[in-house]
Amino acid sequence: MMRRIACTFVAGCALLGAPAWAALRSAPLPAAAAAPAHPVSARAGGTATQRWPGAPVFGEHCAMCHEGQVPAAPEQLFLHMMTPGAILAALTHGMMVEEGKPLSLRQKREVAEYLSGERFGAARRQRPVPMCAGAAARFDLAQRPVRYGWGLNNSRFIPGNIAQLSRAQVQRLRLKWAFAFPRALRARSQPAIAYGAVYVGSQNGTVYALDLASGCVRWTFRAAAEVRTGMVLATPGDHDHGPHLYFGDIVGNVYAVNPLSGALQWRRKVVSNPYATLTGTPALYDDTLYVPVSSLEEATAAAMHKPCCSFRGSVVALNAATGQVRWRTYTIPTPPRVAGKTRIGVDILAPSGAPVWNSPTVDARRGLLYVATGDNYSSPTDDMSDAVVAMRLSNGQIVWHRQLLADDAWNVACMFKGNPNCPRQDGPDADFGASVILTTLPNGHQVLLAGQKSGIVYGLDPDARGRIEWRRRVGRGGVQGGVEFGMTAYGGRVFVPISDMKNGHDGRTYKSPPRPGLYALNAANGHLLWARAATNFCHGRPFCDPGITAAITSIPGVVVAGHMDGMLDAYSARSGKVLWRYNALRKFTTVSGAIGQGGSFDGPGAAVRAGYVAINSGYGLYFHMPGNVLLVFKAAAH
Repeated sequence: MMRRIACTFVAGCALLGAPAWAALRSAPLPAAAAAPAHPVSARAGGTATQRWPGAPVFGEHCAMCHEGQVPAAPEQLFLHMMTPGAILAALTHGMMVEEGKPLSLRQKREVAEYLSGERFGAARRQRPVPMCAGAAARFDLAQRPVRYGWGLNNSRFIPGNIAQLSRAQVQRLRLKWAFAFPRALRARSQPAIAYGAVYVGSQNGTVYALDLASGCVRWTFRAAAEVRTGMVLATPGDHDHGPHLYFGDIVGNVYAVNPLSGALQWRRKVVSNPYATLTGTPALYDDTLYVPVSSLEEATAAAMHKPCCSFRGSVVALNAATGQVRWRTYTIPTPPRVAGKTRIGVDILAPSGAPVWNSPTVDARRGLLYVATGDNYSSPTDDMSDAVVAMRLSNGQIVWHRQLLADDAWNVACMFKGNPNCPRQDGPDADFGASVILTTLPNGHQVLLAGQKSGIVYGLDPDARGRIEWRRRVGRGGVQGGVEFGMTAYGGRVFVPISDMKNGHDGRTYKSPPRPGLYALNAANGHLLWARAATNFCHGRPFCDPGITAAITSIPGVVVAGHMDGMLDAYSARSGKVLWRYNALRKFTTVSGAIGQGGSFDGPGAAVRAGYVAINSGYGLYFHMPGNVLLVFKAAAH
């Protein structure tokens, strides 16, 4: 799933899936992304080579991809944003370890210093984030966590008594404060609000507890690597072991910290496959944390001499109080085996893939856990990819699965003409990135809602092993099309965000035009209730599209949706009329005094509680506009 190819550098560099940064130089960038102080050409000679001995090493081993020849690989302007430690980690034990094998440790260190423009041990100056004092530092114990948001209730609907934000108040929303994530080009972690604080993770691995009213920092916690998952807070009744905040990092660690102090309670490495990662938000129910496991191998398969592929998706159930593993279920029952060879004699391992990019959905009434899977990475395919899978909450046993698209095998090798690692099906890479929604209709009947990158939305019967009750094509679909990160549903309706980038950068020709925008369907039968095409505010700006890839959030009467062009819109849930709009594609003076930059809304959506709306802006991956801010809004007084 190219839209979710995670970072190749352990601490946050997106080696595969970043914009072509040279073309982006005329577009707004975070303040931290100023032009590098050293020459960024591997062909630099003389004094530059003497000062940066990693330059010729980079030229010989890396420049073939990173000087613009490979559109999916970031140019050096992007690599300059990384610390030397992050680059070295990638080359020695991270996702670039294969590419780093020909280099000595000294050469790797020199390349890391050259690319970052920074010597090891010479930390760059950053404005300190403001620490809370007095009343702002105190947690409001009366504002306890609630079971809404990814990992708790995947409908992404916030009831009125929790949101405390009416339709009229939405039209008076004003920016209350902005927070800049240091040295970041994207803001991916879904925020959560409780105890009078906003909890959010960042690209450099720092998790923040910020005062909801002012944005000052109550505490920080440093994870081992980038935190992309949402923040999940234990609610009263989940277990009797005190407050917990759960999240995962990009290298497969799950954490529980105390949300009132930031103290680590436990940490558990849940993956052994070297390409596995955590991008979907863990789901919490009762005393168990259900962790979805996805993978970076879809990207690394572009290396034609690498056997593809060894990864298979899974869900890992952990004791929420201790982190101990209770069960592990793979989406593909048997490990990949040698199923043939490529035309250059490299082993083909299959079936592989079927990652779980999304947060699992708990069905307590039936004792089931639902996940939707991604595509296969290699051929031959199996029937577990692009499927909705039902597992027992108690032991992970697969009770049923419903494949909704067969023979979808794809990896990033397919983006390069003639690469032998591309499976014979060559996609269409129309897997599921959004969580399945279990919703109750006005007549009491329940339906499972699944939105796909194909642009199709399905209604499944949970009492009939996922039998398809209806299907509705809403978007054109594509590698960067259809439903990407998340729908929302309430009141018998499902609201569907459609991405459908005009240029999917996948080399494909589509028969129908893109349909970016927001759509409302009757959840009982899939009938279209209204459609609101996205207005294009890009005006030729590079890496700008009008569609909606980010997850959307609903409150009574309103749907909040962030667009790829930097527009944050509040729509009428009844008609689709735009009630309020905010242009986040701008610079922000943030709570630290640093200048932050808004960009594409992508990945996580809005968290809404107590009259506040908190949302991340910026997604510097795969032809989207970078940014590094958390924006918090509140309605102005009359």
